[in-house]
Amino acid sequence: MAAQIDKTKKYSIDEAVKLVKVTSTTKFDASVEVHMHLGIDPKKGEQAVRGSVILPHGTGKTKRIAVFCENEKAAKGADVIGNEEVIKNIINSGKIDFDVAVATPEMMRKLSGAAKVLGPRGLMPSPKAGTVVAEGDLAEAIEEIKKGKVNFKNDDTANVHQSLGKTSWDEQKILENYNAFVDVVTKAKPATAKGAYVRGISLSSSMGPGIKVNI
Repeated sequence: MAAQIDKTKKYSIDEAVKLVKVTSTTKFDASVEVHMHLGIDPKKGEQAVRGSVILPHGTGKTKRIAVFCENEKAAKGADVIGNEEVIKNIINSGKIDFDVAVATPEMMRKLSGAAKVLGPRGLMPSPKAGTVVAEGDLAEAIEEIKKGKVNFKNDDTANVHQSLGKTSWDEQKILENYNAFVDVVTKAKPATAKGAYVRGISLSSSMGPGIKVNI
């Protein structure tokens, strides 16, 4: 499968999507992933790139949402109600049974004790990621996540990674998710970042070869 890809070539996004589908050899329905290399210094906090975007077609994965708030009725639609007992269990056991955490500002103080568990997994709610919201806005936040809202941030190598869907999907759905994601990340360029911002983009399936995209 790797032989079908010219590693010296940058493909159009249409070609890349076609190739990522045919070079996936897993028996399961693999994810289609985009990887963006950015012209930032990841050691400088002011150059951190993070934000959120609603992918038009979601990621193909069902996300379990935990909502940490004092009024359980305000967390309608949540899979886990994050009360004080749940927080204590996270701190003591280190076990997590959700994929996204949302909290009200009032609960952040109580949730701070679980930061050592949630932080390294990218699950600690934060205002920048849009996961710290007022009680009255919880229903809208939950609905957006269910519709396909994802959070992103750069890693220590100045790369941003995101799942765009499944290899079984129609090419158009993958393209629409790709365009939505790349557009938001591109607009998130830090003011202090110098030179070319988007240095490279590649697509791959879960266990398939990387395919460079012409940007």
